[in-house]
Amino acid sequence: MLAEYENLLSELKPITLEEMSSIRLMNRTDTKFVANGQQLLELLELAKDDYFVQIINGASIGEYGTIYFDNDEDIMYLNHHNGHLTRQKVRIRSYINAGLHFFEIKLKNNHGRTKKKRIQIDSPDTYAQNGAAQFIAENSKLPVTLDDLSEKISNRFHRITLVNKAKTERLTIDFDLSFHNFESGIDRNMDNLVVIEVKRDGNTYSPIMDILRQLRIHPSGFSKYCIGMALTKPGIKRNRFNERIRRIEKLTDTYNA
Repeated sequence: MLAEYENLLSELKPITLEEMSSIRLMNRTDTKFVANGQQLLELLELAKDDYFVQIINGASIGEYGTIYFDNDEDIMYLNHHNGHLTRQKVRIRSYINAGLHFFEIKLKNNHGRTKKKRIQIDSPDTYAQNGAAQFIAENSKLPVTLDDLSEKISNRFHRITLVNKAKTERLTIDFDLSFHNFESGIDRNMDNLVVIEVKRDGNTYSPIMDILRQLRIHPSGFSKYCIGMALTKPGIKRNRFNERIRRIEKLTDTYNA
């Protein structure tokens, strides 16, 4: 469906990465939704008059990769699964098209606010040499060091980024999601799943929220790390994610959990 998405995106006015950097959402709220490929086609058709599409190196669709780290007890996964309000993820995020790589800590506090801290690294293989140990020591909210962590899973996906004409919100649309578990060796593809995240400035009017309601796409929490772990690590605690996985399975009809 990649070509179909690209055809629809060609009807949207472009916005550059430099122009995007001027958009500061100071009182930001983040809301996630899950959909399928057909719903995304309908959403892009309905959104074309109200949104810009971000263009990087001439492309409206980017390819991304992530490697997630955790300790031997999977503390970051279990904190999320068990409903801890304060939690974090440690990851490498790669922007494939641009050849950029960042070592990141993503923090969520007990007020539901998310902050991301990161350092640029040369490649996914050089994080240790590029200062990851000191970065973790200075920024981790958990008592872990780089030596405590190992690579757990990786993912790849495509992303579309849209910005409303008023420049008060942006949304990321991720699709073609696949996982690889380094410990179990299990791969899982979620080809028909679409993850939409709306980032907007407070309670300002949002055209996309009206479109999502029209398409009956409802808010749904979705952590790529947690769902990926639940699907690819046999025996891991996942009871709190089972209903969410069943809903995704019904929506996308692409895999058996």
